[in-house]
Amino acid sequence: MYDPVQLRTFLTVAQTLSFTQAAGRLGVRQSTVSQHVRRLEEAAGRPLFARDTHSVALTEDGEALLGFARTILEAHERAAAFFTGTRLRGRLRFGASEDFVLTRLPEILEGFRHEHPEVDLELSVELSGVLHERLDEGRLDLVLAKRRGPGDERGRLVWRDRMVWIGAEGLRLDPERPVPLIVFPPPGITRARALEVLERDGRPWRIACTSGSLSGLVAAARAGLGVMAHTRGLIPPGLVRVGGLPELGPVEFALLLGDRPTPAAEALAAAVLAGGDRLSRPA
Repeated sequence: MYDPVQLRTFLTVAQTLSFTQAAGRLGVRQSTVSQHVRRLEEAAGRPLFARDTHSVALTEDGEALLGFARTILEAHERAAAFFTGTRLRGRLRFGASEDFVLTRLPEILEGFRHEHPEVDLELSVELSGVLHERLDEGRLDLVLAKRRGPGDERGRLVWRDRMVWIGAEGLRLDPERPVPLIVFPPPGITRARALEVLERDGRPWRIACTSGSLSGLVAAARAGLGVMAHTRGLIPPGLVRVGGLPELGPVEFALLLGDRPTPAAEALAAAVLAGGDRLSRPA
């Protein structure tokens, strides 16, 4: 009833919220993506996406199908691995952005470890800018991180969202005083974006808190020390959007492989892509 190829297409559209981007990631025509989604909707008997010329969004039935689609695809992958007799081995150095600390990424990694117990997985959690540098230096095999900005098309797109300003509920910014910022240290991509948009808007700012860990930034924000730039879909509990500041724009998260990708790195990349919708919501 549910074709795995169509389910994989469905998951890719759900993660990118774009038929065009899904087609690019899958290496097929956009008409093929539309056809796969249409046939899946016919099989389900319900619309899975609400779409117009400007936007794509999951319907309630589409949200419900996400879990079923992952389960079906994971079962297919386990069966294929069992009957082909392929066993991955070796060391895999994986770097993940701080953004994913509070998401369901651990579930994806746990599933990968279960399927490939002979792979020695080494996880590094760092700023996206640091991860890009380490990948370029050959110190990591696979990276899940923010793209550096507009025009950066490296890697495989996992998820697109927008960045927003967040802070403690009830926080009020005095328009006559510099904006108090809670930021990662350089070379944080989020930090650079925040400073860039404020300076472009002519808004004075000051650094109220700097921390290399997301938990440290969140604690400072909950204490009301200032505002921080953050991905809209991953706003931590206890924090809310703050208005009155310039728009921060879109953000894209991508998977980047090293120059010589190993089978283990390719396998983990496939697992992250298959479960990418889990990354777009807090655990």
